[in-house]
Amino acid sequence: MTLGPRVPLVAVAHGSRDPRAAATVAELAAAVRALRPDVPVHAAFLDHAAPAPDRVLAGLAADGAGTAVVAPLLLTAAYHSKTDIPGVLARARRAHPRLAVRTAATLGPDALLVAALERRLAEAGVAAGDPDTAVVLVAAGSSDPAANACVRDVARAWRARGWRDAVPAFASAVTPRPAAAVAALRAAGARRVAVASYFLAPGHFADKVRAESLAAGADAVSPVLGAAPELAELVLTRYTEALGVPASAQAG
Repeated sequence: MTLGPRVPLVAVAHGSRDPRAAATVAELAAAVRALRPDVPVHAAFLDHAAPAPDRVLAGLAADGAGTAVVAPLLLTAAYHSKTDIPGVLARARRAHPRLAVRTAATLGPDALLVAALERRLAEAGVAAGDPDTAVVLVAAGSSDPAANACVRDVARAWRARGWRDAVPAFASAVTPRPAAAVAALRAAGARRVAVASYFLAPGHFADKVRAESLAAGADAVSPVLGAAPELAELVLTRYTEALGVPASAQAG
């Protein structure tokens, strides 16, 4: 089978009842389209928002698509990427045997995500690698220990980029919580503490982290990653990896 440049990309986000989340995913999908106008990009959601990935894939099959790439808009590999996404793929393959569905890797970990985090911190007035600033990398938290370990690894590697310190924190499931991490860095003598929001889109967790971190004494809290250019580039990287296209051939 020859895989042409017009293989559809189905970008699957977790989904939220907060309408800002779906709007942010739509912005990210538009940014991906701007980079690769030849690639049909469709947003889908596992829960709380429409359309579901099953419906998008059914539409592609009905339109005669031979191949589609499902790209999880997930920052770590956890329950959704290990259970929900494979469930979607299994159902699609049973229902549409003529549609070859490929799955891309989760977005993180990746250097482009770190670059996006630093972009958002800069927007909040925090220079990347400022030796007077300690940074708290806050993720949602997961029941999957490997996902939490991934966030800890990102923080550990980020520390080497010049920050006074870089530590992980989690909005749920595991500790430390962001407020406790901010307080601990203050107690250790950090002159400035910034919180980096490791969230794709706005919603309950991002709002809670912002409020609690500022109340605990954080000097700045970055916006969510959203449609950062680095994220759009990373989505396309995962897409081309799923198709087996060399990096040198990514441009359309």
